Amino acid sequence: MAVKYFEDLEVWKEARRLTNEIYGATRNDGFSKDFGLRDQIQRAAVSIMSNIAEGFERGGNQEFIQFLYIAKGSCGEVRAQLYVALDQHYINKEQFVQMFNSFKKLSAMISSLIDYLKGSGMRGEKYKKKPYKSLREEVEELTKPKP
Repeated sequence: MAVKYFEDLEVWKEARRLTNEIYGATRNDGFSKDFGLRDQIQRAAVSIMSNIAEGFERGGNQEFIQFLYIAKGSCGEVRAQLYVALDQHYINKEQFVQMFNSFKKLSAMISSLIDYLKGSGMRGEKYKKKPYKSLREEVEELTKPKP
C-alpha cells in the first residue's frame, strides 16, 4: 500500500463524508432535541473515521486491521441507530435508505481493506528496517565540514 497519510485513503474520505452527512441529518428539529440518540449516532460516525486514522498511524498492519474491525463495528452501530431515527420520524424513508446504503457500502470498503491487508504480506511501516550506521559513520557525518 503506497499511501503515506490516512487522509489519502478513500475509505477514510468516505467515512468523513458520511460523518458530515450524519451531522447534517441530526440538525433537524426532532433529531436535534433527542440528545441521547443524536450524540450516540454522531459519536459512532466519528468513531469510524477516527479508528481508520488511528489504526493507520500505528504503523503495523495487525494493529491497523484491529482498528478497522472497530470502525466496521461502528458502521453497524450507525445503521442500527438509523432505524431508531426512522422509527421516531427524525428522518424520512428516502433519507434512511440513502444513508443506510452508504454506511453498508462503507462497511464493505473497510472489509475489502482488511482482506487486502491480510493477504498483502506487508507488516507495516514500523517494521521496516532503518539503514544501520556504525558509530564511526555517525561521528564522521556529524563532524564533516560544511561547504
